[in-house]
Amino acid sequence: MTTTSLGEIVGHFDALLRVAGTPDYGPALNGLQVEHRGPVTKIAAAVDCSHRTIRGAVEANANLLVVHHGLFWGGLQPLTGHFYARVRLLLEHDVALYSAHLPLDAHETLGNSRLLARYLGLSPTAGFAQHETIFCGVRGAEDLDTAELLARVRVFSRRHGGDAVASSMATGRRTRRWAICSGAGANADTIREAVETGVDTLVVGEGPHWSSVEAEERGLVIIYAGHYATETLGVCALAETGGAQFGLPWLFIESPTGL
Repeated sequence: MTTTSLGEIVGHFDALLRVAGTPDYGPALNGLQVEHRGPVTKIAAAVDCSHRTIRGAVEANANLLVVHHGLFWGGLQPLTGHFYARVRLLLEHDVALYSAHLPLDAHETLGNSRLLARYLGLSPTAGFAQHETIFCGVRGAEDLDTAELLARVRVFSRRHGGDAVASSMATGRRTRRWAICSGAGANADTIREAVETGVDTLVVGEGPHWSSVEAEERGLVIIYAGHYATETLGVCALAETGGAQFGLPWLFIESPTGL
């Protein structure tokens, strides 16, 4: 029986996502975060590294957990309490942890925003949400009723335990230029970029209250689809790719956060 080492899969993921050359925020710590004795027998994917998702991997007999938000997303902290409990669970059950944040968002086929666009029936023509040298999202041109787009987003969000809401002015209008930025996608930079590129409808995971006020005054509709929901697609695609490459089973651990 052939076996797959953790190093083989990590090397494949790192190269595929161009981890070494992709800028990101410090706590992301992209790549392998916790190793194991191996070999890898089954891959589990989840949005977040949490006690729930680690337990889900253990119960599914998966010993590699691939996530979007890794162990250190909350920053440096003592190895005590709930944080220690997460690490202990990984080590006790020999589960390795691999995290991919912006390298996954920016990927031309596995990126969260690109995959969400495909789900919604939209065809990207350019990048969006620029962060240093990369684009975290996508944008394109379409002609459809904004209410119809909101309905499509709602179907997607509800599949993952959430819902979608829109800022004001979503009814009685058409979407002609759209953009998608998963996760915390409604911020000063993305709103400014949307206005500068002529985007009239922006689909994001979440955003602060003021973003809705800002959008109305700038002729923009923002559809808030849920941070968690919009970041389910990339990790699934990455795990599926790894499974196909190495002949390993994989599964997705659904663990909604309510956001």
